[in-house]
Amino acid sequence: MRRVGRPFLAAILVLGLAGCTAPVPAPTASPSSNSPTASNGPTSPAIPPPTGSAPSGSAQAAAIDHVVIIVMENKAASRILGADDAPYLNSLARENAVAANYHAITRPSLPNYLALTSGTTAGITSDCHPAANSCEADVRTIADEISSSGRQWRMYADGMPEPCQAEDSGRYAVKHNPFMYYPSVTDDRALCTDRVVPFSRLDADLKTDRSLPDYVFITPDMCNDTHNCPVSSGDDWLSRQVPKILAAPAFTTENSLLVVTYDEGDGSSDQIAAVFAGPAARKGYTSETRFTHYSLLRTIEDAWGLNPLTDNDRNAAGMAELLK
Repeated sequence: MRRVGRPFLAAILVLGLAGCTAPVPAPTASPSSNSPTASNGPTSPAIPPPTGSAPSGSAQAAAIDHVVIIVMENKAASRILGADDAPYLNSLARENAVAANYHAITRPSLPNYLALTSGTTAGITSDCHPAANSCEADVRTIADEISSSGRQWRMYADGMPEPCQAEDSGRYAVKHNPFMYYPSVTDDRALCTDRVVPFSRLDADLKTDRSLPDYVFITPDMCNDTHNCPVSSGDDWLSRQVPKILAAPAFTTENSLLVVTYDEGDGSSDQIAAVFAGPAARKGYTSETRFTHYSLLRTIEDAWGLNPLTDNDRNAAGMAELLK
């Protein structure tokens, strides 16, 4: 696979970041898995205070080789950050970069997955099935842009029994697999079968930096993503899978980025957790800048010099301050 590296130039204003490095007070009590809480106000959820400093005005982020995104389910940031039943994700947050004021776009799940990967909800407002009328998102996607740039992408769906599967199966929910809603993917069966694959394929692809695609999108199954199971179940899954990713050659020999976030909040708050990790992420850093899923999409576009897909990502705040 031929790598097309492009410098990621991110000029970051010192004055603009002055408010982003203030420590966030630790919570007096962490919520239990049986008593979820949500933040209704603008205050960010409690997370460990940052130790890193804001980058200087002349700082430039190094080129990013791989981006791996893991999307968990249906938890407000106040339910995750600082919570006793999410020890692994909180340790990852302490050591790396946290967007403490990161927000979903809407509810329910599917429109958020579409926003993350195409810069639009495509008018879809429900968790409709891809075979249903008016449930295709016939729009240009991040996959199209990545392919046009000479890079590779792949979607890994936990619990999906066969590649390119458009039907729910066991704990696999197609509504958490946005690429099955894009005709540019599903109309090409060979492409879809090669690029939208079961999560079990990931271990083999992690073996070398060449075998891991430049852009990776991962969705755990309906238990491992905390949709149907406790927060502790999702945290346990992350504690087993994330270290394997961070120990892979694509992360130990290249400047790669891992992002763990959630699709949406819990109904009372759309503020969700977003953690940047890996060699491309700043260490011990917390941002209070307001970001959304469109911001994450724009950050990838900026990193690789891709054209914005819509005005939503074009006008979103980029997340360069969370990068080295």
